[in-house]
Amino acid sequence: MNQPHAAIDIGSNTFRLLIARPAGSGHILPWKTMDYAHRIVRLGEGLHHSGSLTGDAIQRALKALHEFAAMLKQHGISPSRTQAVATAAVREADNGPAFCDRIESETGIHIRIIDGDTEAALSLQGAAAVLLPETRRNMLLFDIGGASTEFIRADDGNLINAVSCRLGVVRLVEAFLKTDPPSDSDYQAMKAAAREHLDTVGSGWTDVPHHLVGTAGTVTTLAAIDLNLFPYDADAVNNHAITSKGFYGLRDKLLALTHAEREAMATIEAGRADLIIAGLAIIEAIMDHWHFEQFVTVDAGLLEGVWLSAMENTG
Repeated sequence: MNQPHAAIDIGSNTFRLLIARPAGSGHILPWKTMDYAHRIVRLGEGLHHSGSLTGDAIQRALKALHEFAAMLKQHGISPSRTQAVATAAVREADNGPAFCDRIESETGIHIRIIDGDTEAALSLQGAAAVLLPETRRNMLLFDIGGASTEFIRADDGNLINAVSCRLGVVRLVEAFLKTDPPSDSDYQAMKAAAREHLDTVGSGWTDVPHHLVGTAGTVTTLAAIDLNLFPYDADAVNNHAITSKGFYGLRDKLLALTHAEREAMATIEAGRADLIIAGLAIIEAIMDHWHFEQFVTVDAGLLEGVWLSAMENTG
């Protein structure tokens, strides 16, 4: 049971790898990280228009996963101790299954395509592992991806309901971001597109959750900017609160910059300078819709949930 296991999150924008072993009792986190890597791949690029993963995106994915496979080999992690999941881009693409077959053939990594409900449940499991107990009570967790956003209503780590929306930062950038710096009309169009999904998310609720929690790259990048974190520190990001006033200050700062100026910021990693604008629009739509006055940021999510699930299944 103390053997290391690996989890891989093949997202529509970012691929992430976690190699960890169980931490044992007395530790804050249930895992002890041995190695971690992530790559911005933009696998979902062009999917909005063609319905297929493009050749260029597949090549970027292969490069990233060959690198991950080399790391797995270096740590002696066998395929039986590696769990890889793919999300919206792969499950929507007509060549998604063929892509998974090619990845396994070339790298040995077997990929499981998961549906939105499974993605939401795993994201909750990962986030709940690091959130403070008071935040876990009666919360709404949102997980912004490249092609989809998951909304998870939960109480004390128990899932109440989840909705997966075809709302992601790559989709919004490709559809609406036409100017540099972003024009108000471009930003408002992205926000309007995000708002269209939110009535569906809240249907059936009898009240609004007490806590709003965000995970994934947009959220963690905003936390890094807010905290002026360089180099990045996941422990500092976990449970950091950004007030509505703080968020609007970050929004105004980033919208006023050109793409090149955002790229030059040490707290924004390469490949995220345009996507952060779409992420801002999604978060603002969420905060406005339910009148949240702050949101809590968390670094852990789907990747860590996949690792925890793998450990449970081998226990």
